[in-house]
Amino acid sequence: MKIGVLKEIKTKENRVAMTPAGVEQMVSHGHQVCIETTAGEGSGFSDDAYVGAGAEIIATPGAIYDTCEMVMKVKEPLPVEYDMIREGQIVFTYFHFAAAEELTRAVIASKSIAIAYETVETADGHLPLLTPMSEVAGRMAIQEGSKYLEKTYGGKGVLLSGIPGVTPGTVVVVGGGIVGTNAAKVACGLGAKVYLLDTNLERLRYLSDVMPKNCFALMSNPTTIRELLSEADLVIGAVLIPGAQAPRLVTRDMLGLMKKGSVIVDVAIDQGGCVETARPTTHDEPIFEVDGIIHYCVANMPGAVSMTSTLGLTNATLPYALTLADKGYKIAARQNPDLAKGINIINGKVTYKGVADAFDMEYCPLDSVL
Repeated sequence: MKIGVLKEIKTKENRVAMTPAGVEQMVSHGHQVCIETTAGEGSGFSDDAYVGAGAEIIATPGAIYDTCEMVMKVKEPLPVEYDMIREGQIVFTYFHFAAAEELTRAVIASKSIAIAYETVETADGHLPLLTPMSEVAGRMAIQEGSKYLEKTYGGKGVLLSGIPGVTPGTVVVVGGGIVGTNAAKVACGLGAKVYLLDTNLERLRYLSDVMPKNCFALMSNPTTIRELLSEADLVIGAVLIPGAQAPRLVTRDMLGLMKKGSVIVDVAIDQGGCVETARPTTHDEPIFEVDGIIHYCVANMPGAVSMTSTLGLTNATLPYALTLADKGYKIAARQNPDLAKGINIINGKVTYKGVADAFDMEYCPLDSVL
């Protein structure tokens, strides 16, 4: 198969979908790999490194879309790319369709095969291609949130760790999955007082056992959220429903309970956000203020730590990319149920229920399309 790897064009997105080591493995399986020029520079990989691994360097994204059977990216195609996607072409990337109706309709119109990293799912509910970036985003959420608590940025001027004789800051993490757990770990490591909320009692029991003593695992409900918002210096939105829109758990009226200069980091923004007042921001303009509360809602947080993120992501995606290239998507989907769940759209038909439900579209079960 001929595989194309594109240079990311989302603002300050420095990750790349394949490393030179990945190219070498693809080539060893008999596949041809085309890399858009300078695609890897933001993650520390030169064109020469890709050529040394066996790739061909291509000058333009159009040439990759025109000639490659499978295209790999990190972030979703942007409007300038919609018309480049060809019928029958596999596009393997993070899509987050349920939060992007224009993108969804464009991919439907292209009649391509859209396989979303974020909905590849194992039998036990694990999301192997979302996990490494959730780990990065969760840890970054505390790093970024603590920065914007500084008075320089309009924050309260609170140091999350506190100092001897001064109370540490309070962090409220809504969602006890991968993002939330990683955020809580970092916040606890700084010495903050941390509340970690989830609706799964078994998960809460587990978190209570494994987290440090300055982390308090609580059942999530509107009453508890309201009570904790009045104490919070930093709130992390870490809720995920795979492939579907995030529920709005922090409403506009709840902001009035928070102290001015407090910070919200909504990591769920790429699925629509779990904070009602959240809207996507970029690394160039990462924050905005609503009712005196600072909101950080960058939809591609891991792009800022691209070297770590690219290595973590490609460790996870390469085995699935090899399976697609070796077998084609139809055989791969039939033989690998994890990968089958990643297929969101085929030839204009929506095969992932969460996406269909988000926009009241017809849902076509994957078996009926294959």
